[in-house]
Amino acid sequence: MKPMTPSPALAAVVGDKPMPRSQITSNLWAYIKKNGLQDQTNKRQINADDKLKVIFGGKSSVSMFEMTKLVSQHIR
Repeated sequence: MKPMTPSPALAAVVGDKPMPRSQITSNLWAYIKKNGLQDQTNKRQINADDKLKVIFGGKSSVSMFEMTKLVSQHIR
């Protein structure tokens, strides 16, 4: 897959080196799990910390599917 460059906001979470979209997603999920940001009652919801809130457009919680759409806007 073609390496993509994350935006500065996304790079703060997944790293700043160009990488395939699949690796960006993998790194994002590793960050979410490491920081316990997956909602405990509804596993499809992601609760944002300060870094993710920037990526999520200021939202404090998004669904997994909405997250994918929002992250796409931070990849070049």
